[in-house]
Amino acid sequence: MNFVGISNLRFITVTTLYLFLALVLLAIDSTDASIHVYDRDPFREVGNAYLVSGGSEGLAASRITTPLPRHIPSPNANDGRSYIGFQNITFHRTKEASSNHSRTARRTGLVQVIIFEAADRDNIGGSAYGGQRSICCTSDLSKIEGCKQGEVIRVPSKRDPNWPVTVNVYFRGQSTTAQLKTTEAYITKTGMYNLFFISCDPTLKGMTLTGQTSWKNPDGYLPGRMAPLKKFYVIMAIAYLLLCVAWFSQYVRFWDDVLQLQHWISVIVGVGLFEMTLWYFDYAYFNNTGTRPVVITTWVVTVGALRRSVSRLLMLCVSMGYGVVRPTLGGLTTKVMLLGVTYFLSTELLNITEYVGAISDKAGRARVILVLPNALLDAFLIMWIFTSLSKTLTQLQAKRSSVKLDTYRKFSNALVITVVLSVVWIGYEVYFKATDPFNERWQSGWIITAFWDILAFALLCVICYLWAPSLSSQRYAYSEEKGEDSDGEESEALYSGTPKGDISLVNQERREKNGQNVVEFDLEEDHDAEEGKRE
Repeated sequence: MNFVGISNLRFITVTTLYLFLALVLLAIDSTDASIHVYDRDPFREVGNAYLVSGGSEGLAASRITTPLPRHIPSPNANDGRSYIGFQNITFHRTKEASSNHSRTARRTGLVQVIIFEAADRDNIGGSAYGGQRSICCTSDLSKIEGCKQGEVIRVPSKRDPNWPVTVNVYFRGQSTTAQLKTTEAYITKTGMYNLFFISCDPTLKGMTLTGQTSWKNPDGYLPGRMAPLKKFYVIMAIAYLLLCVAWFSQYVRFWDDVLQLQHWISVIVGVGLFEMTLWYFDYAYFNNTGTRPVVITTWVVTVGALRRSVSRLLMLCVSMGYGVVRPTLGGLTTKVMLLGVTYFLSTELLNITEYVGAISDKAGRARVILVLPNALLDAFLIMWIFTSLSKTLTQLQAKRSSVKLDTYRKFSNALVITVVLSVVWIGYEVYFKATDPFNERWQSGWIITAFWDILAFALLCVICYLWAPSLSSQRYAYSEEKGEDSDGEESEALYSGTPKGDISLVNQERREKNGQNVVEFDLEEDHDAEEGKRE
């Protein structure tokens, strides 16, 4: 395939590399977790309110309703309780705002802590006469809604009048700080919960927030959308382990006949097992401690990016007929490697943004931006793979290489099915996210991530089956001999279990005689050589 825009590809590679290094440096400095930390987070102005988003996670209902001790978090992450815990939540206002009040005044500023389920989002705020929706109660809204002016408009939920939960925190006198006394809010119903710190007092402009909150599910600190992935990666690790046992038993047994292609398949199988194991440890540590290990997460996304990049390059090389119809890639080697490096950096950049330090059950906007170049590279790779595969099939047909042709046709069918399933799933993923802007279907959101791992594993199993190491592996290798692609040698490849030194296998030669195909069977190896020379 002729690369017209190779210089543009190099430019993309360099640009991606710089972005990748910048994100790695940011990831190393981050210590985010399911324990949300607020370090002087500023209140931003939204409509007629000032607010800070405290987080959004899917939480399952508590299995145990016994109150916790005063300390948070619980020493046992798997205790059956589900709650949002508050530790050292402190609001800081400016000295100018505090100096406007007397030292003896009791309540000189109000901040409200609001916890609500996504289904009750319309119960926060209101609008006067059908106009713009307001978070805070105004004089007009107090007459219509019956709310209290200067506070957040809260309409009791139909399912539970105590929700949304509202906790008031007051500044006193000329104090510049106010602290939340509440320690936890128990979750009694499964849902997607949102936490906001809101102030309707315009004199508190410039206020900041410090402290942390602990979001805990009954089985640990993993957010609801991520929790099923912990068990999923156990299953995937077992599946890769079984594949490793099956593959490497053949790989070691027929070591002398292993092809270069099979060496690379072995690398992908081993790296796949390592990646699935790392994912499990990443989620297990996160679930037990509430903090996401930056080092482990960075390692696992790097290993994953490496596996995906090598897998795609392997499929490209196989499609080009590397080692089968051509001994090397020739002048395409540099271009293939450049594309591989670009894809690796793009995937690494996307995965670091999505996973490293990710704690909430909402997808970040950065991922939507970074997924585009990755998708374009995937589309380009697919186009190149099928173009090369078409040429390889044509060459094998011309050489009448029946066994190789059959293998490549099966490989081609597997690729077509994989691409069709990928396109269908991408369409479903777009539909899923477009119709669920508030992540209310978070309990099934893990399937979006899991599908791609299952699909990649299924395709790898097909490749392992088609190119499994055997006694006749070298029959698939490229050879410059005149008769290397004859039907006779390839029929011999079907009998991989016959030991060396035995009588030569049956060769079939098709000849056109009197307009009919006549099949001749020769049993002697020397006689085969004579026939090959005469032809």
